[in-house]
Amino acid sequence: MRVFLYFISIVTANVITAALMPLTIGIFIIPMGTFLIGATFIFRDLVQNKYGRKKTYLFIVTALVLSGVVSFLLGDSLMIVTASALSFIISETADTEIYSRLKLPIAWRVFYSGIVGGLLDSIVFVIVGLSPLGAGFIPWEAVPAAILGQVIAKTVIQLIGALILNQVYVVKARRVSMS
Repeated sequence: MRVFLYFISIVTANVITAALMPLTIGIFIIPMGTFLIGATFIFRDLVQNKYGRKKTYLFIVTALVLSGVVSFLLGDSLMIVTASALSFIISETADTEIYSRLKLPIAWRVFYSGIVGGLLDSIVFVIVGLSPLGAGFIPWEAVPAAILGQVIAKTVIQLIGALILNQVYVVKARRVSMS
């Protein structure tokens, strides 16, 4: 189920981003799929928690191919598909490696690794894909706000996920100690 949620969150994020206009809150520009990308890091961490680091990389590569195919089928430009793939592989690798090395409860590992992964994903995708360097959807002046908007959205989603995971594991620990 974890792997399915991981894959479906990536595909759904691509579809939502292609289908819906970005959310604009003040100066912040947030593609609608950003909220699911934040969840993607949580699901990837849960996959890693169950299957281990090595197998997780197989799932990341599969998700990368799946994401690229979906983006291409949705009619995204080659620059957007490339930016998406590049940001995906960098951010997922960073998240995986940080998650692997932290010696903290799962909720904190999910949160901290997700913050770094989300930051890298936002920076790379906005600069390579959306800025004048890439597809040119936004001017250079809007790049910082676009990055910050995505980072805030992903961080909020990861915080919510970490809080939920914390509660799940607290309840699980209570049940075990009562047995």
